[in-house]
Amino acid sequence: MNPVDSPDACVIGVDYGTLSGRAVVVRVRDGKELGSGIYDYPHAVVTDALPEDVAGDGAVRLPGEWALQVPNDYRDVLRHAVPAAVAEAGINPAAVVGIATDFTACTMVPAKADGTPLNEVPGFENRPHAYVKLWRHHAAQGQADRINRLAAGRGEEWLPRYGGLISSEWEFAKGLQLLEEDPEAYAAMDHWVEAADWIVWQLCGRYVRNACTAGYKGIYQDGRYPSEDFLAALNPQFKDFVSAKLEHTIGRLGDAAGTLTAEAAAWTGLPEGIAVAVGNVDAHVTAPAAKAVEPGQLVAIMGTSTCHVMNGSKLREVPGMCGVVDGGIVPGLWGYEAGQSGVGDIFGWFTRHGVPPEYHQAAEAAGLGVHEYLTELASAQAIGQHGLIALDWHSGNRSVLVDHELSGVVVGQTLATKPEDTYRALLEATAFGTRTIVDAFRDAGVPVNEFIVAGGLLKNRLLMQIYADVTGLQLSTIGSAQGPALGSAIHAAVAAGQYADIREAAAAMGSEPGEVYTPIPENVAVYEELFQEYKTLHDYFGRGSNNVMHRLKALQRKAAGSLLQTAAKSATPVEVPA
Repeated sequence: MNPVDSPDACVIGVDYGTLSGRAVVVRVRDGKELGSGIYDYPHAVVTDALPEDVAGDGAVRLPGEWALQVPNDYRDVLRHAVPAAVAEAGINPAAVVGIATDFTACTMVPAKADGTPLNEVPGFENRPHAYVKLWRHHAAQGQADRINRLAAGRGEEWLPRYGGLISSEWEFAKGLQLLEEDPEAYAAMDHWVEAADWIVWQLCGRYVRNACTAGYKGIYQDGRYPSEDFLAALNPQFKDFVSAKLEHTIGRLGDAAGTLTAEAAAWTGLPEGIAVAVGNVDAHVTAPAAKAVEPGQLVAIMGTSTCHVMNGSKLREVPGMCGVVDGGIVPGLWGYEAGQSGVGDIFGWFTRHGVPPEYHQAAEAAGLGVHEYLTELASAQAIGQHGLIALDWHSGNRSVLVDHELSGVVVGQTLATKPEDTYRALLEATAFGTRTIVDAFRDAGVPVNEFIVAGGLLKNRLLMQIYADVTGLQLSTIGSAQGPALGSAIHAAVAAGQYADIREAAAAMGSEPGEVYTPIPENVAVYEELFQEYKTLHDYFGRGSNNVMHRLKALQRKAAGSLLQTAAKSATPVEVPA
């Protein structure tokens, strides 16, 4: 089928984020977004205790660094956001020819052989390890450290493909933590499934593992996973992790995983039998949405965290990158990924905990949100006026240090420091983090020629100009407010046979640029001075000169463990600090 022959054909893209799912209806022939719907996860991110409406009475407390989700929230996105998008679009559902989804990663679902999440199996509803481990679950850092030491010591060939370090966010570290902390749950689990694949399984009734997460998060390189010998050296009981829990048929990006089942058709209101695309990651599907599928076009998807993706024509080893995968974004090119674990999350944390009531009141009086109010105040400052340098590690460091034991720092505070000073310093810190990633790619021989921003943070004009000035790159924003969902829709069109491949679909359906920000030479010069100070702090705290952050984390875990033991010995619930 050709889109010219079906001018009214539409596809659905569903973007699963950290706190909500968004669906968008897109016309196949030109990429016009006709309608959208959003559904907030009722349980959001579970960090303190398992929710009683799912786990039952007597909430089970969670240690620090845990981040879980409830998988039925994902099904509810299909039940609510998709019909809402179709209704807003005003189309006949019969016009929809395909659906595709993207997900945060690495977000893992322990499942039974039929796809039932383990937390929905009687007897496991109050077991934390039976729930979804969200991408920002960082409690497996100890397991990640062991994986990295063993891989480096053995000279494993796959390690350089991940910048020399495996993250605690990824499949193997989280799987090893599950085995070692809850072996019964591990034994009961039949499949260790990326949420990106689990939701596709729910839609089409077939489990197909997508090539993107297999390569970037599952250490799948050159057609194989880490060996049984390597896994047994980590833990003898982990020897068959790949063959027994992880390995599965891999689907190519843009292919159809199957067709919509009758049950999923009832959830969504879409026609049974339409194409369901192979799953994908929110960041990686955004590159086609931004028409950035050629080498050197760096796309930063900026939200709670930032993921940086880019194609390259050659294979290079980039220290601290999240991974490089053959065909990881589009077939025929090497897809590179890096990222920052905290960006929007940091700004949100500061507005909740670091801004006094009078600022919130002044923002309300001005008819502004607190972010907008602080941005307005910070915009009036000269660069460097606040006298601060911050490290953007409040959620650890994904690239280039790959260490989630690291934490945030602000240097230069005085009794005269105001909230807008710290806010601007945090904005700048995330820009310095991105500059560090850009420099790592360039130094390794992977050119970065363009910088394109998608995601919720592009609406902050001050932030965008700071990024342009800090990186020295012209920055363009994607014209669509639903970049990942649009990218998924592009994959749905390919899976439905409407286009020959992702490149062709991206050319026809991708978004044109929104605003463009050009580096201001005098700003670039001042930010270069500040960036050198950032680098000094970055290396001092992040490369072993002073491991105080690691020591503080260890003391925090020790204190939290003591509180949990106290709670277990008494009937009185004890709040454990996150």
